[in-house]
Amino acid sequence: MAGVAIAAMAISSCDEDTMNIGNTLTDESDKLIMSTSSYLVHTQTIKADSVLSLATKCYLGRVRDPETDTEVKSDFTTQFHVLEDLYISQESYLPKDETGKVVADSCILRLYVTSPFNSENNYTLMKMHAQELGTCIETGQKYYSNFDPQALVRKDKGAVNVSHSFTYKNMTDTDSEREASDYLDNIRINLNQPYTDKQGNTYNNYGTYILRKYFENKKNFSNSYLFNHEVCPGMFFEITDGLGFYAQVSDIGLHVYYKVTRPDTTYKASITLAGTKEVLQTTRITNDEAALDQLAKRKDHTYLKTPAGLFTEVTFPVDEIRANHTNDSLLSAKITFQRMNDSLSSDTRKLSTPKSLLMVQKDSLKTFFENSKKPDGKTTYYCNFNSSYNTYAFSNVSNLITYMWEVKKAGEASDPQWVAKHPDWNKVVLVPITYTTTTTSSAPMNVEHDMSLTSTRLVGGDTPIQIDIVYGKFKEQK
Repeated sequence: MAGVAIAAMAISSCDEDTMNIGNTLTDESDKLIMSTSSYLVHTQTIKADSVLSLATKCYLGRVRDPETDTEVKSDFTTQFHVLEDLYISQESYLPKDETGKVVADSCILRLYVTSPFNSENNYTLMKMHAQELGTCIETGQKYYSNFDPQALVRKDKGAVNVSHSFTYKNMTDTDSEREASDYLDNIRINLNQPYTDKQGNTYNNYGTYILRKYFENKKNFSNSYLFNHEVCPGMFFEITDGLGFYAQVSDIGLHVYYKVTRPDTTYKASITLAGTKEVLQTTRITNDEAALDQLAKRKDHTYLKTPAGLFTEVTFPVDEIRANHTNDSLLSAKITFQRMNDSLSSDTRKLSTPKSLLMVQKDSLKTFFENSKKPDGKTTYYCNFNSSYNTYAFSNVSNLITYMWEVKKAGEASDPQWVAKHPDWNKVVLVPITYTTTTTSSAPMNVEHDMSLTSTRLVGGDTPIQIDIVYGKFKEQK
């Protein structure tokens, strides 16, 4: 029976008579009787509240959402990754201060930014703080987008606390640098002011601190865990002023520059510590909650809105689907969500449409992301936006419908009050996501909440949408 599922999915979109379909799909001895039905599905908008923020992509900025006329802000923290082949020249070759200790020439933080919101604002002046964390973001803890990193920031005098003004197009780089083929737009933050560590030791800049900690104990530079716990817990980057910039921070580099003087030559050298997916990063999202509440109350459609904004909840009519079909198999269950045209289509600030959606059971929403799961095609599904048809289409969620029915049936067998205790048993949530793929498969890997700026409306709310079902059973033999 499973062998005809693909054909059944195609059939489910047709209106032709299905009385004799089994005659052409199976042998004469085991003809398959198939039938189709459609049912109404109810949807509504729900607030995301907060989402898991441990991600491989960070976002920084503050903009005004043209749909709500309210501000959306994103800040983030990052640790730094130590490369296995990290090498610093012999201590004797490095310059020293009057006390005989090594010194660095300079130290620079670079935030490499891509995919800006509203590229017309490339020269919008923004202001941010780069602050040193005093306590590590710990592996194993679940940090959500409403987590305030200020609780981890060092507050004592002498810690890294730099105020920096910038634009998306970095005008501190020369024209020749920006015109190079390998140039990446970046925000450059100097850490060349005097620095004091937690023990009260002072340094002429943060780079000198890094070099001296290396020569004090190279073991602390042998892996990222030791480096983040013993040398540098990380940095917090917070927007403090300006409006109109919002971009993905694709890479972060902590660069330490120093001179090397050998008997026969003198040259400049550097080390780079990177904020990458190998270490922990968190993103904090600040939305206008009152504005989101108002959108969630709308009944003429539903919303998908990121970052950490609005999801669409879907209630499947599982009881109706299975009524009078308890002995039939569900071969196909197709549901399509129609995107409504953007009312702000002429506004250059309009938010983009979510590219990909996850369908996940409502009571498993958090654990799916916390446990780094992937869509399995049984209880969780994904689809990509089809711009040609303006839809998100889930071609066959029959396994999910069957699973919901069986869980309910087993639950009621042991507890007559099971449904009352599990009100979300037949509900799923549509969540905008990002994911990666491998070179050998297009299946989603590393599924994460979409933290970019997106928004769209779906047909639904007070107007039910439709799910198309194809049933199948074998003809009884005489």
